[in-house]
Amino acid sequence: MSATLSSTKAAAALRTAARVSAESLLVLLMAAVTLWLVGRMWPVVWPLIVGLFLTTLTWPPARFLRRHGWPPALAAATVTVLFLLVVTGVVALIAVPMASQSGELADGVVEGIEKVREWAAGPPLNIGDDQISGALDTAMARVQDSVGSVVTAVASGLGTVFNGVVTAVLALFLMFFFLKDGPRFLPWLGRQLPGRLATDVPVVAERSWDTLGTFVRSQAFVGLLDAVFIGLGLWVLDVPLVLPLAVLTFVSAFVPIVGALFAGLVAVLIALVSNGPTDALIVLAIIVVVQQLEGNVFQPMIQSRGLGLHAAVVLLAVTLGGSLAGIVGSLLAVPVAALFAVVWKYLREQLTEPLTHPEAEEPQTAAVPS
Repeated sequence: MSATLSSTKAAAALRTAARVSAESLLVLLMAAVTLWLVGRMWPVVWPLIVGLFLTTLTWPPARFLRRHGWPPALAAATVTVLFLLVVTGVVALIAVPMASQSGELADGVVEGIEKVREWAAGPPLNIGDDQISGALDTAMARVQDSVGSVVTAVASGLGTVFNGVVTAVLALFLMFFFLKDGPRFLPWLGRQLPGRLATDVPVVAERSWDTLGTFVRSQAFVGLLDAVFIGLGLWVLDVPLVLPLAVLTFVSAFVPIVGALFAGLVAVLIALVSNGPTDALIVLAIIVVVQQLEGNVFQPMIQSRGLGLHAAVVLLAVTLGGSLAGIVGSLLAVPVAALFAVVWKYLREQLTEPLTHPEAEEPQTAAVPS
């Protein structure tokens, strides 16, 4: 006996699919509008995000001072000044040793270029001085022909530096106000919202704050692992400026992709001009191995455990964020994914019906006297 297709059930399924599709399109449209608005307000949103990141790092000492009787404004100002002193000290720790040996490094770079030129002139390349000079002349001619592009690039770079300074200043001011007035924000927000939102939004905001702090601390721990392992490798090879390079590696860990490339390039360059090409290749191998372990093992494991995300989700989030928004997208991909997970978990908690015991559902029958 063959079964026939029910037209009623098929129509109901099609109506359900159409309704779900329309609702999904509406959600996607709202998400696109939200992203567009964030992009339009990015000069304000980006300092706000940086200020929140800095606040998660500086809130523990500010909270300690407040619990010991310090006024909120004094505690926030003290922590902000100490933070500026630490940042200045880190920059000095990196810049001063490099500046003191800049002459030796410059001489080493010139010597390294000369060695590369001698190697290129020998077998198997056999590139003569005339060919090298001709290549240099061609490169100079191209640079001269594109002076306008170079000037535009320089101007763009100066604008980027200026925007970075403005962002840093705004983020520091926002960090101070967050440290000073942060505990009063959620109660104030609850009073401004109507109905159930007065309860739901502060709870989600508090959980999101805890998740953001976990992300920043885990990222700092990953950067510390990179700095320790790469610093040990440089110390074993007797490469100069080990401490500044280790600090630079730690700081650059907060900037995905470009930070690691920049720190690795500096370390390899210093090893090349001070110890020779063999040690430079060894340093390059150490950096590649550590970065692969950090990117594919340490970071996904630590962040997935602390943020409640699977390691594969962390990897996919970083890849998607980098493809959509470059470096900034890679930096914000994991915390954004974690915040989405916080909101989704809270929605599931609110929408899930409590389990009922079978005993409670059975009707109680009155005892019949015998």
